[in-house]
Amino acid sequence: MMNIKNIIVLSLITLFSISCTQQNNSAQTTTSESQELVFSKGKQITNDNFTGVTWLENLIQADSLNQNSVGSVTFEPGARSKWHTHPAGQILLAIDGIGYYQEKGQAKKILRKGDSIKCPPNTPHWHGASVDTKFIQVAITGREKGETLWLEPVTDEEYSK
Repeated sequence: MMNIKNIIVLSLITLFSISCTQQNNSAQTTTSESQELVFSKGKQITNDNFTGVTWLENLIQADSLNQNSVGSVTFEPGARSKWHTHPAGQILLAIDGIGYYQEKGQAKKILRKGDSIKCPPNTPHWHGASVDTKFIQVAITGREKGETLWLEPVTDEEYSK
């Protein structure tokens, strides 16, 4: 026959076990959710406007009703765009990983999931993944004033600064 003290100890052990199991399940769910892609990776970019491996999923094409294009870009570690400008500006939304953003003459910024950047019109800038972590961004680009103007590649020295 169990006394009250044994019942309390068994009850606490049971509650502790259930709590640990729920926390462990919660951690596993959070980990698997963060590994799920929000958008398809798309197709590998094969032009020379990027250094390293990058992927693009076009989400919305600009048209006569809405002059913005929207795309999800995945940069593998070390990948980056060339310096470039957008006549109507651009907005970047970081949705996964760790990335970099830099405007000419400014310090490089580190971007993490949930960060956003407003690229001013006609301002030379580049963006891409960190050295050892991929980076996924959603890019919203105004097209009403013209197309992206691609400039020179980002040097390894600029990227590493």
